Amino acid sequence: MSIILGIDVGGSTTKIVGFQSDKSLVDTVQVKAGDQITSMYGAIGSFLRKARLSLKEVSKIVLTGVGASYFQEDIYDIPTVKMEEFQAIGYGGLKLSGLTDALVVSMGTGTAYVRAGKDGMKHIGGSGVGGGTLMGLASRLVKENDFSVITDLASKGNLQKVDLSIQDISNAIIPSLPPHATASNFGKIENTADSADFALGLLNMLYQTVGMLAVFACLDTPVKDIVLTGSLAHVPQAKTVFNELSHMHSVNFIIPHNAVFATAIGATVPYL
Repeated sequence: MSIILGIDVGGSTTKIVGFQSDKSLVDTVQVKAGDQITSMYGAIGSFLRKARLSLKEVSKIVLTGVGASYFQEDIYDIPTVKMEEFQAIGYGGLKLSGLTDALVVSMGTGTAYVRAGKDGMKHIGGSGVGGGTLMGLASRLVKENDFSVITDLASKGNLQKVDLSIQDISNAIIPSLPPHATASNFGKIENTADSADFALGLLNMLYQTVGMLAVFACLDTPVKDIVLTGSLAHVPQAKTVFNELSHMHSVNFIIPHNAVFATAIGATVPYL
């Protein structure tokens, strides 16, 4: 068996995928560690154990992500190459969605926007609003820094206790905006608002911001398909917000299977 590994080395998390020579996906693994080097080597070990493979079966390693710069030589004497992260984001979004043209949004610590298509991958910009924003604000507002706890709390929250909606400030019917649409995130914090309400408000603000920037990026272009990738893509609240934005702005938000591993998958695409 000949395996190609795609490894996305992030700031604190490394995501690794493996493909066989017939382009079939072998497995995926995500590892957290205190530094990128430890995380990357730990990811390879975890992947090989999980997939029951040996190093001898790995024919190539493709690195991407911010931590790829720490590696200058072949890993374990296996041919090792690097792919620029925005290229990998674009390739990964297209492969997972099955599309030939799309705006690919990578939601990580911050958020990156890549226009991907037959003419190549173009990084058109980004936002500092992302997972780092969520964790930083949650540590203050919710007194919590565990992502799973934050999302669990949010499932019990009530947006009406923290967000100001259109119907709160206007009796008029606005054709392009439903009455429950957000007028101001955290614009109506009630005295009875609790940690669950704040957690939901944070996730709602995050996804609305990411989503609206994607909508703006598609204006005056033929692209209406927006592929969402990264660790924040599969949070239940994401689907709710992006479905709402799809209906409001006539775009198609797509959260593909394995969205968390999209960048690692994209790194392997030119080598399959």
